[in-house]
Order: sequence, then C-alpha cells, then structure tokens
Amino acid sequence: MKPGRGASRAWPLVLAATLTGVFLGLVTFTFHYAEGLSYFSTDPKACANCHIMNDQFASWSKGPHHGDARCVDCHLPHETVQKYLAKASNGYHHSKGFTLQDFHEPILIKPRNAAILQGNCLRCHGDFVHDVLTGAGAREETRCTHCHREVGHGARG
Repeated sequence: MKPGRGASRAWPLVLAATLTGVFLGLVTFTFHYAEGLSYFSTDPKACANCHIMNDQFASWSKGPHHGDARCVDCHLPHETVQKYLAKASNGYHHSKGFTLQDFHEPILIKPRNAAILQGNCLRCHGDFVHDVLTGAGAREETRCTHCHREVGHGARG
C-alpha cells in the first residue's frame, strides 16, 4: 500500500514538531536544573548557584557590605531598562561560559561590568570620595577597586 499524497506532505511537519519538542524539552530541563527562576530575584544566593561563585558569596557574607548591599546593588545598573539589559547580557555570557566551560579562572569582571560597578560605588560613596577622584593627581581611569579590590568579596578568614 502506497502512502497517500497527504502523508508525504505531513512528514516535514512531523519532523519539525519533533525537533521543536526536543529543543523545548532540553531548554525547559536546563532552565529548571540551573534554577533559572532564581536569577529573576535579588537574592544573593542566586549568584552562588554556580560553584565558581561560592568563595565570593562566602566572603561577601562576612564582608563590610553584607548588611547594606546585595550583588545586584553593586553589579547591576539601577535604572530599570539598563538593569534588565545588563542582566540578560550577563545571563547569556554566564550560561555560555558555564555550559562550554570556557570562562577565565579565577573569574574576572569584564570592562562593561567594571564600569557599572564603579558607577554604583560612586552612587553610594560619591560624596565621600569626591576629593580623591577630582583632586590633585587624580586620573580619570582611577577605579575604586584599584585600592579596594576586596571590599565586596575578597579573601577573608
């Protein structure tokens, strides 16, 4: 018995539906396994979902900013649109890096994120450091982390 004309036309649709289902199943499994919903929160524990951030989370927990600042307060812009654009970009790069294991160890902040961090340091401490950043001998590229590298989550006992 020869397949009818309709069966030969249905084959590409069945294949497309199967591949789409497999793809969506893998995405759903990965999102659930990686605790994807936690990244929509502001809970610092979400940043420690990945084992590479355990040391940073532990030292932040014992550090001077623990009572006043969460990860998002320092590492994301505070304007709504920019915050979610940065969060999406970081999420993509983190997912790719940890899936392909092609990230730098120890983990390093990228220039765009370092600029966000600097802006947030100044947002909270700008009045206090104004003279240091604008006084004699100040350079435009002076970053708070140049002297205060371990304030947020450096090595602590």
